[in-house]
Amino acid sequence: MEMRLNHTKASPESYKALLALETFVQNSGLERRFIHLIKLRASIINGCAYCVDMHVKESRRDGLSEQWINLMSVWRESTVYTAQERALLGWVDAVTKIAETGAPDGDFYALKAHFSEEEIVKITLAIGTINTWNRIAVGFRMQHPVDAAAKAA
Repeated sequence: MEMRLNHTKASPESYKALLALETFVQNSGLERRFIHLIKLRASIINGCAYCVDMHVKESRRDGLSEQWINLMSVWRESTVYTAQERALLGWVDAVTKIAETGAPDGDFYALKAHFSEEEIVKITLAIGTINTWNRIAVGFRMQHPVDAAAKAA
């Protein structure tokens, strides 16, 4: 697979606008683990290898457990996530797949049981932001770095 174009060079002003939105999300006051959860789950749904690689590494760096990270793709079948995280995961799924789901009331009210209206807006903006990053990375075929091969024990 070959990269189709470099979006940062092709339209620096577009990149700058998205980066400003990302900066807002990062400084929004949402807990780091929630931002990681949003970014990783949406990237898994969207099949964005570049973003999954990045967000797994960032989640590890910030101290989230391997089990928490590894079970994200099967969160409904895992007990590792809190009720608050499960509500958030449901909303990430619903909003990321909005054409299929229509953002059901059940997912919204599950989220509302754990977060304020202000937090819900910030969460939804964060979901929209990572979905935009995913569409750029997948659409333009951005390649994730390949780590050095681990040595056999």
